[in-house]
Amino acid sequence: MKLRLIRFFVSKSRYLKIHVIMKAAGIREIKAELKERSPQELLEICLKLTRFKKENKELLTYLLFEEEDEDSFIIGVKEEMDTAFAAINKRSYYLMKKGVRKILKETKKYIRYSKKKPTEVELILHFCKKTKLLDPSGRNVFIQNICERNLIAVKKKIATLHEDLQFDYEDAVAELEE
Repeated sequence: MKLRLIRFFVSKSRYLKIHVIMKAAGIREIKAELKERSPQELLEICLKLTRFKKENKELLTYLLFEEEDEDSFIIGVKEEMDTAFAAINKRSYYLMKKGVRKILKETKKYIRYSKKKPTEVELILHFCKKTKLLDPSGRNVFIQNICERNLIAVKKKIATLHEDLQFDYEDAVAELEE
């Protein structure tokens, strides 16, 4: 068990406030502790984790149900992106910009779940394709910059992939750069 740091301080209203800060254990310590637990205890720990954050539940869902079939995961994320792009408010550039940032944040979250470079490349390319369609005139500098930054990052990822995949993805990048 980690030690807790307790801070006492007096606020403006002269009440004593106590803050308890729990120091998080390192990965090595957590791994060692998990090895000592029984399968039933591990199941309970996983279920407790899913109750705290939606992200934990989504990650566990990916690991249990979607990790084996990466293609269907990619298709599902692309459909979710398409729905989100269709729902973007196009009345003002501010609202468009806000919607695009939100979609990119969600996409990056799904990429973190997968941790596979081809998945990342495919999702970011789809994001850029949809972003270009959102602002075909190219008047919005923010949307252009987001697309350009992501294309630069994708090019770096493509360089680390297998040659066949590199060829396919480089064609898609060249198509987007036109």
